[in-house]
Amino acid sequence: MNVSARLLALWDHLGLGAAHVATQMPADLAGFATAHAERIAGLVFCTPTRLDPAPFAGLAGRVLMIAGDGGLSAEVTARAEQRLPGSERVVLAGYDAPGWADVVADRTDEIAARIEDFCKRAPADPPRQPSRSGTHAGINYAVEGRGPPLVLLPFFLAPSQWAPALPRLAGQFTVITLSGPHLGGVAALEDRARAPTYRAMVRTLFDLIAPAPGETILDVGCGSGALDRMLAARFGLGNPITATDVNPFLLHEAAQLAAADGLGGAIAFRRAEAESLPFPDDYFGCAFTVTVLEECDADRALTELRRVVRPGGRVGVIVRAIDLPQWWNLDLPPGLREKAETPPQSVAARGVADASLYRRMRDAGFSDLTCFPALVTLDRPEGPIWRYREDHVLSLLSPEETAAWATLTDAARRDGLLLTAHPMHCAVGVKPPAT
Repeated sequence: MNVSARLLALWDHLGLGAAHVATQMPADLAGFATAHAERIAGLVFCTPTRLDPAPFAGLAGRVLMIAGDGGLSAEVTARAEQRLPGSERVVLAGYDAPGWADVVADRTDEIAARIEDFCKRAPADPPRQPSRSGTHAGINYAVEGRGPPLVLLPFFLAPSQWAPALPRLAGQFTVITLSGPHLGGVAALEDRARAPTYRAMVRTLFDLIAPAPGETILDVGCGSGALDRMLAARFGLGNPITATDVNPFLLHEAAQLAAADGLGGAIAFRRAEAESLPFPDDYFGCAFTVTVLEECDADRALTELRRVVRPGGRVGVIVRAIDLPQWWNLDLPPGLREKAETPPQSVAARGVADASLYRRMRDAGFSDLTCFPALVTLDRPEGPIWRYREDHVLSLLSPEETAAWATLTDAARRDGLLLTAHPMHCAVGVKPPAT
């Protein structure tokens, strides 16, 4: 069952006619909006960093986009506004909203007020009084408040999700908050971890950090916990795993997924910041972190990783590579190719997403470095991680380029040759023995 069918089943289960909807990840709603536009009274995109406008053309007059005043959310919503006549766009002044920003916590009142004002102008069907919480069609839901229905889909990485605005929104709406493995960042991270070449890259990392029997393992920035479950399935209970993340929402989802796989006893989930790990010196046998150092002070995080592993312990790091082109198996014209091959330039001021990772690891004091750039191939266009990456490209294209892209991707799909690959920088280093 695809996500559109799951959402339709949930709408029917909850007795929703036309409901207001808000999300950061438009791809979660693309199929539902195309097939069931009449079930969406108003649609709010809150600081999206990827946005293909095409699926929402039929809803253009019912779309509100909330953007930062810089970065990807500003760029993609400005372009989408031109493609969605009648839509509204508001800018959070003085706020850059990268994909990992805790935007609702940072600008609670402003965002809640914008949603309230917008939704009050678009009539929604009164809801049948739904159950207060439950799971249907694989989607978890929690209901609070009274009034017109407002469905909140999960953000990608925002630690607080919608929670800071819920008390205010529940005073005006029947707020239905969704979660689970089929939506938001959890769906994208889980889908990414199923890609064979991604798993091969991570297996290489695990081979190189090579935990000995009984050695403890630390994961910094575990996300949905997909890699920890992969590690636990490989090494079993003999290597206790501590999986950390700064995001309590993701930690909760990760713990549920681990328990569902029967691996809860092998993984301890704990909230922690990469730049200030709450563990003693020389505490773990080895450690790893995957696509986290782009979003923090990478040098501080590397120093912390070195501090908490024992002398002789190995640390593995994988980051995105924005200094290398991404590749699509399409015969693209030059202008379109340039847009498609340029990776999203989304990196924190002190983050790392290029080959400087290798120098930084040396400078942080790691020795015996093994450096291995890798390509991750995606070939499931219906999957969340494909949609997340393709939506970035589609957000850059003109209507003419969008039509050309659709023609080329449709032909490649019919031939069974639609795939893309994006680069990663990977390295494993050793904490030198004490002298």
